[in-house]
Amino acid sequence: KAMAAPQHDLTFNGCHLNDDGYRLFAGTVFRAAFGIETPVINEEIRAAVLEKNRQFFRRFRPVNTFYYTGGRNRSYGYLDFLPAMRNFDLMTANRDQRIWDLANGKQVTKKIDDSNILPLPQTTQSRGANQLLPPEDELEAFEIDPRFDVNLFATEKEFPDLACPIQMRWDARGRLWVSCSTTYPHVYPGNEPNDKLVIIEDTDGDGRADKSSVFADDLQIPLSFEFGNGGVYVSEEPHFIFIKDTDGDGKADTREKLLTGFGCEDSHHALHDFAWTPDGDLIFREGIFHHSQVETPYGPVRQQNSGWFRFEPKRHRLTAFGTHQSTNPWGVTFDDWGQHMASYPIYAQAFHSLDPAYPAQHPRPVGLRAYSGTCGQEFVDFPNWPEEMQGGFVKVRYKPTNRVEFHRWHESGFGYDEEYVSNLIFSRNLSFIPVDLRYGPDGAMYVCDWYNPVKGHAQYSLRDERRDRVSGRIFRIMPKGAKPQKMPQIDGAPIGQLLDILKRREYRYRYWAKRELRERDPAKAKAAIDSWVAKLDPTDPRHRHHQIEAVWTYRGIDATNTQLLGELLECDDHRARAAATHQFRYWHDQFDNGPALLRKLANDPSGLVRMEAAIAASYIGTPAALDALLDTIKHPNIGHLSYAIRTALGSHTIEPLWKGNADFTAEHPELAVFMTAFDLRQKMSPNKRYSAKDAQFDTQKNLKVVKISAVKERMLYDITRFEVVAGQPVRIDFTNPDATAHNIVIVMPGASEEVGLAANEMAKDPKEAQRGQFVPKS
Repeated sequence: KAMAAPQHDLTFNGCHLNDDGYRLFAGTVFRAAFGIETPVINEEIRAAVLEKNRQFFRRFRPVNTFYYTGGRNRSYGYLDFLPAMRNFDLMTANRDQRIWDLANGKQVTKKIDDSNILPLPQTTQSRGANQLLPPEDELEAFEIDPRFDVNLFATEKEFPDLACPIQMRWDARGRLWVSCSTTYPHVYPGNEPNDKLVIIEDTDGDGRADKSSVFADDLQIPLSFEFGNGGVYVSEEPHFIFIKDTDGDGKADTREKLLTGFGCEDSHHALHDFAWTPDGDLIFREGIFHHSQVETPYGPVRQQNSGWFRFEPKRHRLTAFGTHQSTNPWGVTFDDWGQHMASYPIYAQAFHSLDPAYPAQHPRPVGLRAYSGTCGQEFVDFPNWPEEMQGGFVKVRYKPTNRVEFHRWHESGFGYDEEYVSNLIFSRNLSFIPVDLRYGPDGAMYVCDWYNPVKGHAQYSLRDERRDRVSGRIFRIMPKGAKPQKMPQIDGAPIGQLLDILKRREYRYRYWAKRELRERDPAKAKAAIDSWVAKLDPTDPRHRHHQIEAVWTYRGIDATNTQLLGELLECDDHRARAAATHQFRYWHDQFDNGPALLRKLANDPSGLVRMEAAIAASYIGTPAALDALLDTIKHPNIGHLSYAIRTALGSHTIEPLWKGNADFTAEHPELAVFMTAFDLRQKMSPNKRYSAKDAQFDTQKNLKVVKISAVKERMLYDITRFEVVAGQPVRIDFTNPDATAHNIVIVMPGASEEVGLAANEMAKDPKEAQRGQFVPKS
């Protein structure tokens, strides 16, 4: 009855109750259980219950649980994390007693008595820390590409709130927002998170910030955020929240927990990398160790050990895709044609197939470029940047070296790949930790610097006193002699003007314009897009791209144009056909000839189109989609295309249609051939060669075999010492399950500190390090 009443809005997504809904639900349960009306709420008791719940949640669902109960609990948890959990237990008990005292009418002190809380053990500092420099001295430590000028845009000296910055976003007014976390890496007993979203402005256009304000100051480790729906979506592990300023004072005053249940096993790569796709979905990801079980209006969504999520705000729908065991990757963007680029993997577009049935994961991308250690990428498309860099991209790297790099972006027949070219910035100061990179509205590139002498999560105590909680810098990179560009009006601009921005070459202008268009009245926006599309000039060299932008914009406002999409699916530009095939996964049911059209795309001469058709099959999930997917096997397929086909076959929608079906597999022998070949490639080591000389060496009777393996994501080896008899032949079997290449140096006992210091010196000179094969002089 209450749900049907027009004055009531008891849920925020048609499923989960809001405050009004819980109030009504609680009253209904109380009356049914006790047969009387609900009493007047004692607000003091209610506040005490909420405080207890807050502390208990930090015990029940703490961050960094991989260190309490997971694989690293023996190495780290017994020293740092378990004592913290003990104290949360005590604090919860103290608050529980306070609730009972209040309920029984006893007097309580205004301040909660936590005098029984024990101090945490002393931290150890077995590893050295890097040098901490003032902002100006840090800039002096940069080796800068002579084509560019670099200046300090903002630092902690002028803006103390800019402490420990993580991610940056530009709003429609051209203001830089930065998420900052001094709480990271952990909330400890007796502390409250006070992390911020800080707004920084350059009001006079001189390339230096001169104004700041704080939008929110009560967040917990906001690893990422993005604007939308008039507010801000924020990562707050294990929650996905939405905050908004409803009274216009420039500060968030409402908070909604839209989704919860995301993994928080390792706080530095929990829910992060928020980005709007070209067609208007909000994507984000998690790294290794995480296990997410998220309740949604459409049922639970589960994922583990790294993967992507796609959130559709208008439908409140969450989709998991692309799961495979990776590392702690950061950084995501899209190229001119909407090709998804990240870090692990680099060419993420090939990883869009829906997940297998939980808890399975897709295979690891053997032979495909993927690594951690980078935190942001941005394609070069502003005309005030050098012509020879156009179409390439810049990325920031924080390990094993600290630098800002330029790469080229190459298309092959079966995907895209990168090629390292040069450094824009190389830092001799290892406390420089670039964690994000964005073009600004003026055509400069901005680098977010988590400046800290401690670079590491598990490698140091989370309470290590040397962790800096004050510093934070934003650097600005501009080509020498280039004039700042003027940002087109986006905030409050007419719809037609926003649509014309979609013709600009600069991706970020188009990104911001589409974000603004999604805020407008959908009916008016659709009518304007219809008119805009009808007036596009077919002779324009970018005509097909403008049409694809229109398709993306249609979907962003929850509209369709199948006639336009159909035209693009048949056009002569394979990049446009691939982008259109990507959209076909969402609009396929609006085509009368959908199955036949998918099959045609699966046999397209372009490998990019066939890849998108294979992935689309996982979203469609019908027998006809499987038939189309099998067609892709009949064409040449290696690398990213092969991986896309394999993961589509393993998706939870497609796999049940063929696996275990003997009649089907007998009818399609090409399926078994493909799977066998793929599995064989997964097992093969492409660089392994075994000669007769090797065999002769290995047959010696007194051979000592030493097995050494890199420890994944730890920058360590699983053994630190081995002994052999003088003159004894030794074979070292080295394996590296990590995404990062490793060198190994074997030294006499007692020399580790000397070698470690030499390695620090080596890292300051990249050219000399490369000449020496990255082996320090000692």
